[in-house]
Amino acid sequence: MADFIEIDFLGVETDRSGDAITIRYSVNGITRIHVVDGGYIDTGDQIIEHLEKFYGTTHIDYVVLTHPDQDHANGLRKVLEQCTVGELWMNRPWLYAADLIDRFETYNSVDALKKKLRSTYAATAILEDIALEKGIPIYVPMQGAVIGEFTVLAPTKARYLDLVVMSEKTPDAVKEGRFAGAMEGFSRTLKAASAFIRSLWGDEYFPSEGTSNENEMSVVQYAVVNGRRVLLTGDAGRVGMTEAADYAPNVGLELPGIWVFQVPHHGGRHNVNTEVLDRWLGGRLPSPPQSTAWNAICSSAKADEDHPRKSVIRAMLHRGAHFSQTEGKTVNISNGISREGWSPLPQESYPEDQEQ
Repeated sequence: MADFIEIDFLGVETDRSGDAITIRYSVNGITRIHVVDGGYIDTGDQIIEHLEKFYGTTHIDYVVLTHPDQDHANGLRKVLEQCTVGELWMNRPWLYAADLIDRFETYNSVDALKKKLRSTYAATAILEDIALEKGIPIYVPMQGAVIGEFTVLAPTKARYLDLVVMSEKTPDAVKEGRFAGAMEGFSRTLKAASAFIRSLWGDEYFPSEGTSNENEMSVVQYAVVNGRRVLLTGDAGRVGMTEAADYAPNVGLELPGIWVFQVPHHGGRHNVNTEVLDRWLGGRLPSPPQSTAWNAICSSAKADEDHPRKSVIRAMLHRGAHFSQTEGKTVNISNGISREGWSPLPQESYPEDQEQ
């Protein structure tokens, strides 16, 4: 069988956006199934049904949880319980309690800190319990790890541990270091009402504040299958995206040049900026292109009025993307294989205004 890859961004449709991605690919005659995030609890049934209907199996070689947010983690409960899973990849902060104990003010026992971190990141802890009960091996997706055809570009262990300490979810930690204040600024900005301004082609505005420390924990994965480059970002922010770009040469990835780009955090404008996007996707085009050569996919719910942001849609189109958003439907991108009955999605309209 010739090499192929098909990627499905499932429509996680609640009042808030979520992420659930299924991937099937074949390299040198070996076919693998790779699931990234699981949306909310009910999304688990949707994933299983999709695997059965379109991949003809409920066996999954690799399940990856990008970060501990519930809109990524909870749906994986049913996936682990009802599917056969070869490997589970997720980061568990309590594994590093001994490394972190000196950075917490009120804990002098590693075991007590482990218990605290497991309760703080309860959605991840539940997945660990299920995996241990079913005998599913759990691996650590830090920079350089190889998951089938995918390589983890971020996070590094050092940055991940900093993020655990700086997280708003761990108030007993000593809040010092590179990421101090990041979450505070993020929360402040979210509370501010957005104003819109009419803008010319190519104009871009992104707020100075980055995203939350939990989002910055996201696993960023890269693969090249059948000559096609795929980047899956989870909810990674500017720091994680920069860390991933810095590591790209180590896996032979020359930037720009991505075929499928997962728009981080449902199209949030605190996750990217012009500099990050220029590095990954190339600079802004002088005018709208006549055709597109790469795909920007955004997982966003119809009922979520905050995602995707107009400034993010504009930025993708400025760089020649075919932009698609799930909005209650599954978006399929494939190469080397086709799916009968599916039709092309129209290009997203260019927003004439953006958030200021």
